[in-house]
Amino acid sequence: MRKIDPKVDEAIQTLNMKDGPTRRKLLGGAGLVSATAAASALLAACSSSSSSGGGTSIGDFPKTPAWKFYFVNHVTTNAFFTPTQYGMSDAAALLGLPKPVWSGSDNQVIAQMTSAFDTAVAAGAAGVALAAISSTAFTSHVKNAMDKGIPVVTYNADGEYVNGQPQIGTNRLCYVGQSLYVSGQSMGAQIKALVPGGGDIVIFIPQAGTGNTQPRFDGAKAALGSSYNVTEIATGAEQSVEAAAMKAYLLAHKSSLKGAFAVDAGDTQFLGPTLKSLGMTIPAGGFDTTGQTVPNIQSGTLNFTIYQDPYLQGFMPVLYMYLYNISGGVLQPPDTDTGLSVITKSNVGPYVAQSRYQGSTTAEKYIQRPAGAINAPMATTST
Repeated sequence: MRKIDPKVDEAIQTLNMKDGPTRRKLLGGAGLVSATAAASALLAACSSSSSSGGGTSIGDFPKTPAWKFYFVNHVTTNAFFTPTQYGMSDAAALLGLPKPVWSGSDNQVIAQMTSAFDTAVAAGAAGVALAAISSTAFTSHVKNAMDKGIPVVTYNADGEYVNGQPQIGTNRLCYVGQSLYVSGQSMGAQIKALVPGGGDIVIFIPQAGTGNTQPRFDGAKAALGSSYNVTEIATGAEQSVEAAAMKAYLLAHKSSLKGAFAVDAGDTQFLGPTLKSLGMTIPAGGFDTTGQTVPNIQSGTLNFTIYQDPYLQGFMPVLYMYLYNISGGVLQPPDTDTGLSVITKSNVGPYVAQSRYQGSTTAEKYIQRPAGAINAPMATTST
């Protein structure tokens, strides 16, 4: 095995070089007068840059402090938010910032979330992204942060809905996530198409009343109307208990149910296998693409899932807080709908690939788009 010069190895490790032309030149010395000299120069340049201002300079942006952003989440270990964490890390790396802090609660305990939020504020966060699952619990905390000059954006959840109307409850700068009540209405439309005659329908939810999933149930029920008997069943905030709760209800109502659906990633990924284990072939669907959801769409054990792009829910808040800080507050972040794509067996193809964007692999890789036309429905709104 060829011995690598210690200075070359130091440069590669210090600058975190991946497999690219510069790394290969350093290792082989190709095109360089001296790989060792080049490595020493790179290290010196890095040292000089970091010591001259304590910040980073990326692309054509000016040098900034090493801004530390914080994310406060309601189910920190849930698989749905794996791509969200990749998104926030990738955005920070792109901007030359430290990896944001991921904190909050494992099972939707508001007190743990507010404690994590206040910890971020006390630490002098450069910005906080909050999954605001309540319209009242975070009001004073967000105001306190904003009063201290700390920008706050919400992601994934933005308060609650009452009779279909948003009750946000904070003076955050913007929301990055799905339009939740509208996504529930979209689910209702899918259910009506699959179960056109009405009847008994169950919709599983991890915890009733929380701002990230309750609006979906409310939207679906409103869209279905009086010919459907819709039952809401809470399965628990932790994924470890969801499947058992779901199975118990399905088994008890096996003879009467016309369809079974879910408003969250965890319940959705367990729904197909649970129905199959009970020998039930009723219409079924839900949200997101975690776990076995995509294979279940492919096999037909689920009829549809609704995608909201969790990666963007991590990436865009970091980008928005960075731009807000670097522009002196001129670049106000916009509310951003991260999507409402209905995935069925006919269009599931692009979601099969293993990627960081869906949290199915840690690998950073380029995924080539399928050749041919880009099929998208006619636009209906410009906002």
